[in-house]
Amino acid sequence: MYTKSISIDLQSNTVDDLVAFSKILNKDIDVMVKEAIDEYLVRQQEKLMEQSLYDDNAMTNLDYDEFWSGVEV
Repeated sequence: MYTKSISIDLQSNTVDDLVAFSKILNKDIDVMVKEAIDEYLVRQQEKLMEQSLYDDNAMTNLDYDEFWSGVEV
């Protein structure tokens, strides 16, 4: 797997929490951070899809009068 590195500055209380949970869960901090970021990205993608669906529906949902406005039968 190809990986890239980035530098992230975290507040000291966040680092303390990561260390504490790492010990409690007996889990590597890198794994915990990756899981948290993966979960965040999934939630954001779901929000974007919901918003896109809402926007699409807002553009295509016409009531009866709007649909037939200007149409002569």
